[in-house]
Amino acid sequence: MRKRTWGAALLAACLFSCTAGAHALAPGATPAKTAAKKVAVVIDDLGNNMAGTDDILNLPVPLTVAVMPFLPSTKRDAELAHRKGHDVFVHLPMEPVNGKRSWLGPGAITTDLSDEEIRDRVRKAIDDVPHAIGLNNHMGSKATADERVMRAVLSVCKERGMIYLDSKTTHRSVAAKIAKELGVPFLENELFLDSVYTVSHITRQMETLCQRMKDRPVNIAIGHVGPPGKKTASVLRQYIPRIQQEASIVTVSGLLNSVTP
Repeated sequence: MRKRTWGAALLAACLFSCTAGAHALAPGATPAKTAAKKVAVVIDDLGNNMAGTDDILNLPVPLTVAVMPFLPSTKRDAELAHRKGHDVFVHLPMEPVNGKRSWLGPGAITTDLSDEEIRDRVRKAIDDVPHAIGLNNHMGSKATADERVMRAVLSVCKERGMIYLDSKTTHRSVAAKIAKELGVPFLENELFLDSVYTVSHITRQMETLCQRMKDRPVNIAIGHVGPPGKKTASVLRQYIPRIQQEASIVTVSGLLNSVTP
C-alpha cells in the first residue's frame, strides 16, 4: 500500500461541511447521510473543442475543470466553466516518460528547460486560462518526478496563490514533498475514471469510487473530455444521485476550504 502523503493527510482532515455553490441536488437524490463525506470530480483536457465538453459542463454539480492553455477553445471553455460555478484549473502539459512531445501541445514543461524557462512557461499558461485558481499536470510522469522541475513549477503556484493538484501519473511524483516544502495548497488524484474508453470500464471505476466512499471521508477522481468524454458525462450523470446519498460533491477548492484553520 502506498504511504500516506502530506496531500492525503490534508484530505483526511476535510471533516467539516462545505457548500456546493449554486448547484442543487441532482433529481432523485437525497441529502448526504454523512455530511462530512466529500467527493471532487476533476475533468481534464478541455480547451481544444473536445467531445463531451458541453455535456460535462452542464452536469448539475460543481466540478473542477482543467483547461489546457494556448488551444482554440481555451478561453471559451474556461469562461463557460466559471459561469457555471465550476473551479477552473490550468491543465499544464508536462513531459512524460514515454510518448511523443507532439502529444503535449504548446508551452509544455520539459526537463531540458532551465528553471527560469519553466517559471516563464507556467506564468504564461496561467495567464492564458481565465479564472484559473489552480494547476494540475497533463501527462507529466517524467517532469513530476524531477525535484528541480517541480520546485520551479510550484514556486509559481506559491507566487500566484494557486492550488496544485497532482494528477498522479507516476508513483515517483515528488509534488507532495515540494508543495509541503514551499507551502503550496496541495491535493492529489486517487482514481482515473476513463483510462479505458468504454462505458463498462467507466462504470466499474464509478463503482470503485462508491466503494471508497464507505471508508474514506474524501475522494478525488479524474475523468476526461475527448474520446471518452460523452461516455464519462453520461455515466457521471447516472451516478450523481447515488453519490449524493452518501457524500457532498464539491470542487477541489471546496475540499481545501472545508479544512479548519
